[in-house]
Amino acid sequence: MAKKEDSSVEAKLRALYDLQLIDSRVDEIRNVRGELPLEVEDLEDEVLGLKTRMDKLKSDLENINFEIGAKKNLIEEAKALIKKYGEQQKNVRNSREFNSISKELEFQELEIQLAEKNIKEFKAQIDQKKAVISETKERLSEREAHLKHKKSELNAILAETEKEEKALLEESIKFQDKIEERLVKAYARIRNNVKNGLAVVPIERGASGGSFFTIPPQVQVEIASRKKIITDEHSGRILVDPTLAEEESEKMQKMFAKL
Repeated sequence: MAKKEDSSVEAKLRALYDLQLIDSRVDEIRNVRGELPLEVEDLEDEVLGLKTRMDKLKSDLENINFEIGAKKNLIEEAKALIKKYGEQQKNVRNSREFNSISKELEFQELEIQLAEKNIKEFKAQIDQKKAVISETKERLSEREAHLKHKKSELNAILAETEKEEKALLEESIKFQDKIEERLVKAYARIRNNVKNGLAVVPIERGASGGSFFTIPPQVQVEIASRKKIITDEHSGRILVDPTLAEEESEKMQKMFAKL
């Protein structure tokens, strides 16, 4: 739809304030959700990280058990060799053969001792890994429960507000189409520059809504005449008179109730 260039200043002010009310309602809905989506995302990342850690720890346990099995096999092989060399030593013909076999027997004994030492170290690692797995499992269970609760909380809020937010965003686009492009751009720029997103505000008790700087009486009269678009010199916000604001607020509240 083409933007309307020939509407009166008052019509432009009403359209801008209506757009502000719509966008402020969207802001309210998003504020209700607050940090929940980010919190859920962080929890999902944490749960995934804990699951990955659990998988790694279990894989480490499997590797350690494999190493223990290999060391046990080495011990059995060494014992078999000791038995074999022992029999050979009984039938040696000279001291040279005896000494050679003795060295082999000594070597196999050392292999057994080293393997037994390794097995002892591996078993200590297993105990340590199991303790970490137990702690990680407990942490994972707690984080998964917390994630489930937060997801449920977020889904409940989304179920209540998603439909309204979508409808409001569609209305926001429709109202932007009623306003000339330069004003829409100015409005968007002001919204981005102020913390509360209020780009169009009414005069409240002689001051600019949102910034609370006093507006001179002569300027207030100009604003009330609705003959030109006036901005607050302190905040840059577009100003409207209280009567116009009240009229548009009542109209928009009826529209919100239907969404």
